Amino acid sequence: MTKTADYDLPSGVVGLTGPIDKPAPGTLPIRGDLAHIALAHRYLAAHYVIPQLRTVAEGGATFLLQMRDNADPGVALDAGTEIEVLDVAGDWIWACCGPEGPSGYLRSASLAA
Repeated sequence: MTKTADYDLPSGVVGLTGPIDKPAPGTLPIRGDLAHIALAHRYLAAHYVIPQLRTVAEGGATFLLQMRDNADPGVALDAGTEIEVLDVAGDWIWACCGPEGPSGYLRSASLAA
């Protein structure tokens, strides 16, 4: 069973207040369509996600910077590391280690049952 991460919903107005620099891939958990709920006060996205907590399986895993097997690697994750799943597309998971990152893509087999 998955557990929802404990984050408060933003209060007040959420919107653009000026230009921002786009974070580098693999850093903050934000992309064009989705962002981590904890970033709602800093970044505008079409949708915000309250993550589901999961654990990295035995053997560990490495975040990939894009959703393909030959993508550049990001941060290596040890087995047993708790991560926050933000999106699932087929066999791919988009996840992060928290609202300040790092973030990346993993195959679902990289997660403990």
